[in-house]
Amino acid sequence: MAATKILIADDDKNICELLRLYLAKEGYETVLAYDGDQALQAAKTEKPDMILLDIMMPGKDGWEVCREVRKLGSTPVIMLTAKGETYDKILGLELGADDYVVKPFDTKEVVARIKAVLRRCAGQEETQTKGVYDFENLHLDMNRYELKIGGKVVEAPPKELELLACLCSTPNRVYTRDQLLDTVWGFEYYGDSRTIDVHVKRLREKLEGASDQWKLKTVWGVGYKFEVKE
Repeated sequence: MAATKILIADDDKNICELLRLYLAKEGYETVLAYDGDQALQAAKTEKPDMILLDIMMPGKDGWEVCREVRKLGSTPVIMLTAKGETYDKILGLELGADDYVVKPFDTKEVVARIKAVLRRCAGQEETQTKGVYDFENLHLDMNRYELKIGGKVVEAPPKELELLACLCSTPNRVYTRDQLLDTVWGFEYYGDSRTIDVHVKRLREKLEGASDQWKLKTVWGVGYKFEVKE
């Protein structure tokens, strides 16, 4: 597994070296930049997992770099600055910074802040991707209850989407009708298991012809599975 890469951007080379040494001890890979233009270029080419960004730098200042970094994606940014005014902190956070450290700082505190921001961002990413299923020509986002086939939104009732999500969550696993009823409708549902057959039939009509790489397959005498070619 590749080490987490951190871009350190500060025109004070002593600060850069101090942070580099501490972060290396923690197992992080580091990239150094000494002005705003270098920092932005490194953000584009090195694709760091986090950026420590000084505000007062030659060329582009930290505000400008932060703006440009946010256009590139959601890489976590911690601002480093000698300014402690509330206005500067608010501006940094409004521009998309994830945290703000005022100089002079305790290097151990910076390391702790880095770990905290990385954990928080990892949790947000997991939350955003949980419940999202992508296969050829099929995109199902249960956070939005949205199904797309071939890039086009397909209208479907919530229970059909929940049934499809259950099957998609573990491709090639066979579910019995009772298991699907328990998972999708709940243990207190006393309806007929043929409800599953009806919902699968309707889903097949919506998914028909979308791909030859997957399909909703009946396993006779058992139940259903979302079959994906391996």
